[in-house]
Amino acid sequence: MKANKAITTYQRLRTQPLWRLLAADHGPIIIGLLQTHLFENQRSLPASIFFERLSRDLEELRGRGEDIPQTAQAYVADWLAKGYLERRFPVGATEEEYELSSAAASAIRYVLGLVEPRSAATESRLATVIHQLIRLSEETETNPETRIAALVAERERIDREISAIQRGKLVALPDARALERVREIIALTDELIGDFRQVRDEFESLNRDLRLRIMNNEDNRGEVLSALFAGVDVISQSDAGLSFSAFWRLLTDPEQGASLEDALEKVMSRPFSTQLDARERRFLTRLTGTLLEQSGSVHKVLQHFARSLKHFVQSREYLEQKRLNQLFKDAQQAAIAIKDERKINNLLSYPLVLSSSRLRSLSQWSLHDPATRLIKVGVSEGEALSVNLQAISELVAQSEINFRGLKSNILALFQTQSPISIADLLNQFPAHQGLGTVVGYLALGSRHGQRTNDYESIGWSGSDKRRRRARIPLIYFLKEKAHEFA
Repeated sequence: MKANKAITTYQRLRTQPLWRLLAADHGPIIIGLLQTHLFENQRSLPASIFFERLSRDLEELRGRGEDIPQTAQAYVADWLAKGYLERRFPVGATEEEYELSSAAASAIRYVLGLVEPRSAATESRLATVIHQLIRLSEETETNPETRIAALVAERERIDREISAIQRGKLVALPDARALERVREIIALTDELIGDFRQVRDEFESLNRDLRLRIMNNEDNRGEVLSALFAGVDVISQSDAGLSFSAFWRLLTDPEQGASLEDALEKVMSRPFSTQLDARERRFLTRLTGTLLEQSGSVHKVLQHFARSLKHFVQSREYLEQKRLNQLFKDAQQAAIAIKDERKINNLLSYPLVLSSSRLRSLSQWSLHDPATRLIKVGVSEGEALSVNLQAISELVAQSEINFRGLKSNILALFQTQSPISIADLLNQFPAHQGLGTVVGYLALGSRHGQRTNDYESIGWSGSDKRRRRARIPLIYFLKEKAHEFA
């Protein structure tokens, strides 16, 4: 039966998180909650904020009569176990963060496609296919004469178009076709953003695979070990690492970034853009920042895995892991060797002492009364201090960073340029609090800026009027996130 293979495949897929989420009893509720909190506006949330928002929504749903008796924490734990959510602890964070798994994001994207179906065969999609095929045929052509003939034909076509425009025959794309193309761009970009999770999952799988290969290698020096000892960044040099590194270089290229920003501004200024709904306009406005944020998180994971794998080898930690792995194998082999001599229900002569706890009835507990520990002492009236408002303001300026003023500086500089580095801000606005101003900009950059792998030199004058310089990480503030400084 030819259908056996397909049926077996679908039975296996039905156990995967994507299918299980779509087929869940409370699937509409789960998908709606996950879409609202971790898909539309923010892609990850700290645990405390996620629990608080989820608890509020669950209370509203219970008020409507929905049968959802568990707490937000219990549902999140269940979604983690079923593969709908992922839990991470970013470097420098104070608490764990939650985000959608790639399967859950794909399920939400699929449901959104059912709610807002788009035409399967559009002119823009066909034009994309034709354009890519033509480029592929031209760029793989090895005959010089054919390549030259194609370039000459393209040049003649451009010359004819320039001549027609000079004669006043300028033909713009109709609004209907322009809307179709921009919505196709939004759909493709949304799928690209979803692919970042799959890329990160590939790096995690590659990291685990490399560690297993190191521990299971029986030779003195395996292939991965030799490469790491030779200084080769194995994860970055893998197929997935090279592919993503090329994408990252293209995305962070200043010329490409400027071209993208310019194109977005022009598209949003066209008359047809007023026909886009609020979600589509918001998506296009935040496009550059979203791409940088999502790809930047993948880039951090790539660098973290590369460093941790190198540390795993250089610290000889893998030798201890191999020793433990060998002990487990020896124990398994010993168990297999005596399986015919000892049955699982036979008593052993080895005594095993189990840990236990002492239990008491709740009626034996006594409530704590804070009044029993109060010490009755008189309160003496202290002498009044002579402190004026100017002295208080000086103390505050020395101990508190003026974040409101720093945000105002960033918003003011957004009027003339974007992106903005900390050096640009210090060149435009003096550091009234000296080092405190620099620390304040770094704190805002870690929270709202885009961190790169480069460094920059900055200079400022302290309260003693002495000029100081430092080398700090290069952080960019993007105009797309200007609302975060309001």
